[in-house]
Amino acid sequence: MSEHVEPPTRRDFLFGAIYAAGAGGVLASLLPLADTLAPAADTLALASIEVDLAPILEGQAITVLWRGKAVFVRHRTPAEIAAARETDLAKLRDPQTDADRVLRPEWLVAVGVCTHLGCVPLGQRSGQPRGDHGGWFCPCHGAHYDTSGRVRKGPAPANLAVPPYVFLDDTRIRIG
Repeated sequence: MSEHVEPPTRRDFLFGAIYAAGAGGVLASLLPLADTLAPAADTLALASIEVDLAPILEGQAITVLWRGKAVFVRHRTPAEIAAARETDLAKLRDPQTDADRVLRPEWLVAVGVCTHLGCVPLGQRSGQPRGDHGGWFCPCHGAHYDTSGRVRKGPAPANLAVPPYVFLDDTRIRIG
């Protein structure tokens, strides 16, 4: 038994062309939608930043912007390092050793956003309140952070986050 196969007709060609044009139209309309889901160019430009540590004196801190968030970079004093290391981990809500939070003891890098409701804690500038433990104080609801950025008092559920960073040399870091 041999089956008789009809050659393609003009109608078959037109249906194929219409389907292809429809698929192209759907794809063309979805591309702008997918593009809106991608990060903005200014966000991608801040995906990683370099920070020069040389001008930051011992005991000083600066705030830099990374991915739209404040990042605290503090050049800690020996007293601040000692206080952070001597903390009894059993008394911490979110227990982390100081060594787990820093790459070099004299430099603390932490996202400056309170883990309670997203406020920016005080304590970066001289004269600002630093809370009961010498780190940062969030006046919105009374969260206190120590010199390692660990929550010590108040409603904050977790420590200040430590962003990914590396030392490029003795005086520069790259965040992100």
